Amino acid sequence: MGITSIKDLDLKAKRVLIRVDFNVPLDNDCNITDDARIKAALPTIQYAVEMGAKVVLMSHLGRPKGKAVKTMSLVPVARRLSELLGTSVNMAPDCIGETVRSMVNGLIPGDILLLENLRFHIEEEKNEPGFARELAELGDCYVNDAFATAHRAHASNVGVCNHIAAKAAGFLMIREVEHIEKALKDPGRPFAAVIGGAKVSGKLEVMENLVDKVDKIIIGGGMAFTFIKALGQEIGNSIVEDDLIETALSIMEKARAKGVKLYLPVDCFCASTAKDGQEVVVKTIQEIPADLMGLDIGPSSITLFSEALEGCNTIVWNGPMGVFEINAFSRGTMEIAKQIASSKALTIVGGGDTDAALHESGAIDKIDFVSTAGGAFLEMLGGKILPGVTSLEI
Repeated sequence: MGITSIKDLDLKAKRVLIRVDFNVPLDNDCNITDDARIKAALPTIQYAVEMGAKVVLMSHLGRPKGKAVKTMSLVPVARRLSELLGTSVNMAPDCIGETVRSMVNGLIPGDILLLENLRFHIEEEKNEPGFARELAELGDCYVNDAFATAHRAHASNVGVCNHIAAKAAGFLMIREVEHIEKALKDPGRPFAAVIGGAKVSGKLEVMENLVDKVDKIIIGGGMAFTFIKALGQEIGNSIVEDDLIETALSIMEKARAKGVKLYLPVDCFCASTAKDGQEVVVKTIQEIPADLMGLDIGPSSITLFSEALEGCNTIVWNGPMGVFEINAFSRGTMEIAKQIASSKALTIVGGGDTDAALHESGAIDKIDFVSTAGGAFLEMLGGKILPGVTSLEI
């Protein structure tokens, strides 16, 4: 990894512009329901403060699509960050502009200023050069600690690097990259990838690349039904992406040619809808009634997947095995979580839903590394170059 660490920068009395990932979930009253991403950034922020930096934080929240949406303001984040740090975190009314520049220039060493949501400006996601330049003018040094956005080339993680020579990765970014690189470059074998979630779209290219790296691929969740239908089996009313059936077939054929074992569910918990209070039945994949949908892997699938993971020395996991938010369809995800947590393998887990499932299962403390990212985690595992990482290279 040819990138500099924040420890290699001279931060004393410097304006340090730090890209963090404060894209946290909020309830209807704009209260933070999970502050894990804020806590993950604390070591980098605290280090910068201890080194006498004038800290300027920037992040996005939600998908405001270039408009200032009050319910997506970072004000609640500033409040929670103040509580966690035990010091006042000032909040800027915007992320660019004369008022913001004035606030930044008024900082003294040890001060922390959080800029307003970057995505209130459409130029952020477009990596617009002028917008990137305005952001860069707020810092003498730049630190990227937002691995979760590293797979996207935005102004705050790529464009800004064209205007600040002193740039580095924060502690979270370094940990994320190092753990994934370890799994890819020198994995203990057998190496298994557990992939789940509702849809296969967005994961296909990654899965195609993973076939070249792993010994086993275990597919669960709603996305499994696209693969099952590709094999010519009936899937009842289960979720499916018909336009990706040929791609699913291609992945299975590539796995077979490479000698990679690919596992699909053999049974599932079924109901008419993914809601509480439904009558739930267990059916083999071949016997799902036309009016029911598979909403979780069944008991035999849990056993099959668990046995496939036994003896593995590296396991990566992204995506739940079913609609785990509903108790009736959580068993598969919980059991696989416990199986992975109890493994002696190097275990690396990524993705918001997977993280939530681990917390719910009580197994999160037994996982070697839990990534804060979903898309970036998968894409790097799949061998893709991440622009938010390469932009830090000196």
